[in-house]
Amino acid sequence: MTPSPFSTVIRTASHDQHIEAENSTFMSDLLGGRLGVDAYARYTEQLWFVYRALEDAAPSLTTDPVAGPFVRPELLRVAQLERDLDHLLGADWRQRSDPLPATAAYAERVAEVAGTWPAGYVAHHYTRYLGDLSGGQVIRGIAEKTWGFERKGDGVRFYVFEGIGNPAAFKREYRELLDGLAVDDLEKQRVVDECRNAFALNSAVFADLGDRYPLSA
Repeated sequence: MTPSPFSTVIRTASHDQHIEAENSTFMSDLLGGRLGVDAYARYTEQLWFVYRALEDAAPSLTTDPVAGPFVRPELLRVAQLERDLDHLLGADWRQRSDPLPATAAYAERVAEVAGTWPAGYVAHHYTRYLGDLSGGQVIRGIAEKTWGFERKGDGVRFYVFEGIGNPAAFKREYRELLDGLAVDDLEKQRVVDECRNAFALNSAVFADLGDRYPLSA
């Protein structure tokens, strides 16, 4: 029997955690238009802390045989997040921003694996960037419609990958990189486990946000 490609294995193994994150109370309320733009801004702010951890580590991993092939400049999101936050929170947002406890834990884990375990970094890279390129586009469309952002303009630039002309082709290429991940089967299982952990960390952020933005009765 031909073994499944690793991209299929990792997607299947993390499916339940992925669905749980997507269906969190906070995200359901946000995408259902039941929360205000302040909740969306706070969510965007929390993403900035996580992506800063991912991208602060990227330059040191560009030549790594495992993580290096995944470090692609067209994926980088921090600059776009900062432009969105300038629009959402004002130019002085950095002086007022702080990570929620779950966000701090998430960013710390990303920084930890980036510094010690390149394959673990790939797990976090995959869960974030491929998610942004896929389901993130739903968030962009709803945000534009709900809060009146200009199409692909300030406020939703995080979801606009200007350097990727064909997202479907890019995602196929990314999955091929996963299939060729230069580690053994035991290490691949560790990557799968870390992918599940990444979704759990993301769900914890949604739970923190949900506590701060409950629906009014």
